[in-house]
Amino acid sequence: MTAKTLLKELIRELRLTNNSYGNLWESPAYQFILKNFRRNQVTAEQTCKAQQESQYMADTYLCYLKSSRIAAQLRHEFHGQGERTVRSTADMVGFKLPHDPK
Repeated sequence: MTAKTLLKELIRELRLTNNSYGNLWESPAYQFILKNFRRNQVTAEQTCKAQQESQYMADTYLCYLKSSRIAAQLRHEFHGQGERTVRSTADMVGFKLPHDPK
């Protein structure tokens, strides 16, 4: 994944998980990510070892953000709502109940 694509994905995930700040660009996470991407940009004349390291860290952070968002969605969907009926449990996991022969 290129650095530009990685930055776009990170900003997208931050936008999806941004709850406490009004504007995304005011959040400390957004400021930190942009500052590090700008600091570790590679020009044609230089090779930056920190660029590879920061790209790895950004990729790891992106994975963390996606996983956290998906875990929260799953927790919300399957959170215990008290006792469930057999039919609602079967419907939730995609099973069909056998019909009563009587």
